[in-house]
Amino acid sequence: MTTNDVVISCKHVWKVFGDRPERLNLTPATTLDDLRATNHIAAVRDVSLEILRGEMLVVMGLSGSGKSTLVRCLARLLDVTSGAVEVEGRDIGKLSEPELIELRRKKMGMVFQSFGLLPHRTALENVAFPLEMRGQDRASRIARARDMLALVGLKGREGYFPRELSGGQQQRVGIARSLAVEPDIWFLDEPFSALDPLIRREMQDEFLRLKGMLAKTVVFITHDFDEALRLADRIAIMKDGAVEQIDTPERIVMAPATPYVAKFTEAIDRTRVVHALALAQPVEGRVIEGEPLPANETLHALARRIVGDSRPLIPLVHKGQIAGLLDRKAALDLLLGPVA
Repeated sequence: MTTNDVVISCKHVWKVFGDRPERLNLTPATTLDDLRATNHIAAVRDVSLEILRGEMLVVMGLSGSGKSTLVRCLARLLDVTSGAVEVEGRDIGKLSEPELIELRRKKMGMVFQSFGLLPHRTALENVAFPLEMRGQDRASRIARARDMLALVGLKGREGYFPRELSGGQQQRVGIARSLAVEPDIWFLDEPFSALDPLIRREMQDEFLRLKGMLAKTVVFITHDFDEALRLADRIAIMKDGAVEQIDTPERIVMAPATPYVAKFTEAIDRTRVVHALALAQPVEGRVIEGEPLPANETLHALARRIVGDSRPLIPLVHKGQIAGLLDRKAALDLLLGPVA
């Protein structure tokens, strides 16, 4: 990883509420009890992380864990109490108001739980609105808005007002509006939480399609672990304002760093998360025999083939190359449970 790969860097960030929290001496050793003793509340506690270009980081935790406050600090919708947030190497806490507005207009898109659509404007006009605020001419902003509505599957709904759209369609308008400014960085705070399960799944599918097409750096907030597993490159799990663990979905479920993370993930079906490559051994000169299995499929997807295969080490293929040898016993232990 190089410096150019890091889009957002969060260094020992605290967000504390109370009477003049900037006067506090905040260190990694500062506890919640220390802060309560001075009538302060820490929404974000000593968070350090880096988000890479093109990565989707899903931040999750229970209500009150600090995940929404953290994303607002990353976008400087809230000023941090201590620490620093850098976007492409610039400390956004030191930006002037015009510089911050310019950064948001040109680099950032945001989608929140409330759709925030203007009720007196059509879907097309809602999507074009941020471009209007940027001073873009009418013809080009309307053309861009049409393209974005088509991208999220709302071609033909351009003239509908928000009240004439379903909840899922309103959410798509919100997503199209955030994409209209061509952001490099996309912040989404529980954007699907208000939707019913069928529409939510549909929106997740739509989001994965857009992610594959647009190569954005995404910070996605959710409290739904299944949603996180579907969407994330990495997951950060928060508790009481602190990040308990940040890692790939596989590592989160296979190697929880704290008892809290272990409790958080105990009900997850690991076979739907762990890919075959995670249980691979290096080839190291071994003879490769028989048909390989796809390395990037989950154990759940490969279950029948693994159970029906007698080889103790099964070759795995990725992009036309042998990527390793799957330990069949380890895979069966996850699929069926260890032999008593």
